[in-house]
Amino acid sequence: MEDPELHDQSEMPETPERGTSALRTLAHWLREVLETIIPAVIIALVINLFLAQATQVYGQSMEPNLHHSQRLVVEKISYHFHGPRRGDVVVLRSPQRKSELLIKRVIGLPGEQVEIHDGLVYIDGVPLAEPYLTQGTAGHVGPIIVPPLHVYVLGDNRSFSNDSRSFGPVPLENVVGRAWLSYWPLDQIGFVH
Repeated sequence: MEDPELHDQSEMPETPERGTSALRTLAHWLREVLETIIPAVIIALVINLFLAQATQVYGQSMEPNLHHSQRLVVEKISYHFHGPRRGDVVVLRSPQRKSELLIKRVIGLPGEQVEIHDGLVYIDGVPLAEPYLTQGTAGHVGPIIVPPLHVYVLGDNRSFSNDSRSFGPVPLENVVGRAWLSYWPLDQIGFVH
């Protein structure tokens, strides 16, 4: 006669107690996962909405300073304390297609007169020093007065840039943030100027 205590328990039918225990273990595991994942998702959303976000440069409008497929961190905090400054490289929602993000350089500030002629940009009649350019600015624009709560933006590659010359001054509410740091490719890691 076989001793009933020596049977392999894995072959024994599941009792209601074993099933309840498994459900409790599963519920505990799910709770642990949710307690970890939900706060992480909320933190990621808060960071992306209010502090910073990653973005990628598309096209050649900011060459030679930023290149197609270059990856950047856009910080969203500073413009809550002050407006964009001349020379800032900003990410903005296109005034023409709100779902499209553009990256441009702030040239004109609210209340300033912007004019382009003779290969130069003039702010309030004074030629703007633009050491980040490798070419002049072709064409004739203006004079245009930048309205309150707007900025005038241009790409650094003026020959291949969709910017304020075509869509006008940009409302500050369209500015997502300031391009702050380049992190890819690795040989281009550094602050955006």
